[in-house]
Amino acid sequence: MVATGHSVEEGLVTSVTEYVRSYMSNYDGSHDFNHIKRVVGLAKFIHDHSPGSTTRDPQVVILSALLHDVGDKKYLKPGEDASTLVYELLLSLGAAEQLANRVQTVCLGVSYSSEIKDPARVQDLVKSHPELAVVQDADRLDAIGAIGIGRVFTFTGARTKASMADSIQHFHDKLLKLESMMKTDVGRELAKAKTEKMQEFLKWWDEEAAFSSGLPAAV
Repeated sequence: MVATGHSVEEGLVTSVTEYVRSYMSNYDGSHDFNHIKRVVGLAKFIHDHSPGSTTRDPQVVILSALLHDVGDKKYLKPGEDASTLVYELLLSLGAAEQLANRVQTVCLGVSYSSEIKDPARVQDLVKSHPELAVVQDADRLDAIGAIGIGRVFTFTGARTKASMADSIQHFHDKLLKLESMMKTDVGRELAKAKTEKMQEFLKWWDEEAAFSSGLPAAV
């Protein structure tokens, strides 16, 4: 993964990878290190296959994909400051201040809820930090499709007392909307296929639920 004018410090990436592996070891299966590895892989794919790769810093893409859930409010540890956690970590590992700032900014911009609250801010961030579009799309792609279905029920079971019906509602409240929020053409293409899988799953769910209740399935 090489872009003109940019290089990847493999030693830094290795150190961050080991930190994230340890940091997320106590996360539930919906947001574990396997999720991180998938997001990194998706981010690399989107970066490599999207126009403008020479204007993005591949190191910012990789580091942001690795660190995007460090400091997530759902898992934030006592005493941690999500607004500076990634920045301070990178500095401690020898990263340049400018790089640490960029990665911290991208990580703070990934959030779905933050974008819903202020979409214009995210659009502005993407203009100044084009790596955000890649990492955000990668993270959201892992939330949908077959793996996304598994993650929904894993999170519900691990973190809440909600019912399976509540999990199904989450598809309608959020997951089916993510395709329209993709920032890259590659992200949109992948999201379309993954969304179709979720729609088919929901169709099966409705059919089985109706059958077991003795009522006809909704049209």
